Amino acid sequence: MSKLHFFYGTMSAGKSVQLIQTHYTSTKSGIRTIAIKPELDNRFSENKIVSRMGIECPAQPLVSIKVDYILCSFPDVRRILVDEAQFFTPDSIESLVTLADVHGKTIMCYGLMVDSDGTMFPGAKKLIESGAVLHQLRTSCQIQNCESLATHHLRFDSNGNIIRKGAQICIGDDIYMSVCRPHFYEKYHGQKIKE
Repeated sequence: MSKLHFFYGTMSAGKSVQLIQTHYTSTKSGIRTIAIKPELDNRFSENKIVSRMGIECPAQPLVSIKVDYILCSFPDVRRILVDEAQFFTPDSIESLVTLADVHGKTIMCYGLMVDSDGTMFPGAKKLIESGAVLHQLRTSCQIQNCESLATHHLRFDSNGNIIRKGAQICIGDDIYMSVCRPHFYEKYHGQKIKE
């Protein structure tokens, strides 16, 4: 059985909720589990993963993931849950691969696949290249009356204009909208879709 998993989906797909639930059931079952998140994600808490639904679990904030640090700091850990995995570098993802393959840890990463320009995040790309088992978490497009699968994000400025350039690491979802591929191309690129 593979020990490296990537649970991906758009914002509001329930990634953090599933991670928190997995943390709860794992620890309840006696499986030594830690949750990791990027240090830059401090929107709700510096040392917790918090869902917009109000549930939470403790988390270790890290700038990068290093094999030696994990093994020394958490010697008996069996399961490692990684929130916002897309924000970790390919080197950190490579450390997770080593922890899974060489040290037998179960690694469960949760995050976004693509940024608001429709480009794959380097951390997500490395997970795919490393052969992580992919699990798509599904939610619907947020365009009114659209029931298609949301696969992309639109990012807006304070005036409601779509942002097409700039930094892609912006924590929070108040300026984002999860949309299906056709609506992304219609809104972002101005390509009219066929109804």
